[in-house]
Amino acid sequence: MNLSRLALAVVESPIDVLNPFDGSLVGSVEDMSAAQVPQLLEQGRSGARVCAGLPRYRRAQILEQAALNVERDAPAFARLIVDEAGKTLKQAQKEVKRCVNTLKLSAEEARRNAGEVVPFDAYEGSESRQGWFSREPLGLIVAITPYNDPLNLVAHKLGPAIAGGNAVILKPSELAPLSALKLVACLVEAGLPPSVVTVATGGAELGKALVAAREVRMISFTGGFVTGEQIARGAGLKKLAMDLGGNAPVIVMGDCDLEATVDSCLSGAFWAAGQNCIGTQRLLIQASIYEAFRERFVSLAQQLVTGDPLLASSDIGPMISVQAAQNAEQVVNEALEQGARLLCGHRREASCYAATVLENVDHASRLWRNEVFAPVVVLEPFETFDEAIELANEPEYSLHAGIFTSNLATAMSAARRIEAGGVMINDSSDYRFDAMPFGGSKYGSMGREGVRFAYEEMTQPKVVCLNTLG
Repeated sequence: MNLSRLALAVVESPIDVLNPFDGSLVGSVEDMSAAQVPQLLEQGRSGARVCAGLPRYRRAQILEQAALNVERDAPAFARLIVDEAGKTLKQAQKEVKRCVNTLKLSAEEARRNAGEVVPFDAYEGSESRQGWFSREPLGLIVAITPYNDPLNLVAHKLGPAIAGGNAVILKPSELAPLSALKLVACLVEAGLPPSVVTVATGGAELGKALVAAREVRMISFTGGFVTGEQIARGAGLKKLAMDLGGNAPVIVMGDCDLEATVDSCLSGAFWAAGQNCIGTQRLLIQASIYEAFRERFVSLAQQLVTGDPLLASSDIGPMISVQAAQNAEQVVNEALEQGARLLCGHRREASCYAATVLENVDHASRLWRNEVFAPVVVLEPFETFDEAIELANEPEYSLHAGIFTSNLATAMSAARRIEAGGVMINDSSDYRFDAMPFGGSKYGSMGREGVRFAYEEMTQPKVVCLNTLG
């Protein structure tokens, strides 16, 4: 597939996309400047008119066919994710399957979520009226996506937007934009008019100009808090939906199934080299089983192989860059200087950082309070359930949390008291099904993803009221 077909201009000043593991060149995309934003907006305006004119069945057909196209090209997509984002092949294959499901869910939403009848005659004085509301497109949406799930997180924005009749200017991460371009090509091959999705590749200045554009009706952003705050300051009067960082706690009660809990938490902490906004970062373990849990967890973490993501023997691939791995190393060094105890890991080779486990971490440290976004996890004992809830809720922001217990009353109490966008019971914090509502709690909570919920964020009700005068 020739990805350059999707560019708006000849690539004169390219952004090189490098393999995070070996630094080899994977591909290049245009480094667009803010001066090109008027051209991007013009295509977006045209696409908004075109997509709004597509009947719902046609939007659904396109999304269904795109899902089939991605499924057909699954091996190529998986390899591209490995090459540009550094996921292991097994992890990349799972992301491709999730993308297929996201597109199928979006097709279903295009058909079924059209609005509702409004019961006007339920209110005195409106007996002669009847009507309904429909769900109408917002118009032009700017979607900004990260590197850690370079395919499925793009699908989570494009699928619902197209289902709702919108056009999208898509700005994928310049570190891993190629999967996004290939997905857009699959949509166009499926019959999507090319103007409906405009891909904008470039740096921060391009993003700022797109965010500030008056005709943009919504910004859908997945990324970090610093960028999210900048977007909020620069966006003006438009809708904002943001999936920002997390610092996921998982509570491990003494009555849990220890072996199954350890295995689940191990995956939750180290999947995708820890570059996962709902990855398990703080494991809160009841004191009665703390030593047994620690022994098993650390033993298994030490067996995880970090290295070439194409090798079947590799459990953890590289982080997105050498700098990202160095940043993780520095955060752990700071924690160790503040008194933390290293249980395993803390070894870096270029962009690869071994599975790292610590205990006795100072609660004032960056490692405890902030999202580390790396294969690093903290073990912390607690005595009482109330203490565990208090520890879980310490950070000022949260996405997901988890609890392992065999006691239903404890589980339901945790679900009620933990301040998070989702509480996973007998699953690690990183469980996510693409149809469920997904988003943050407390600071930075702005909207929800998950296909139905994103679709509703990306559409607006329009009321029609008929007075029969009878």
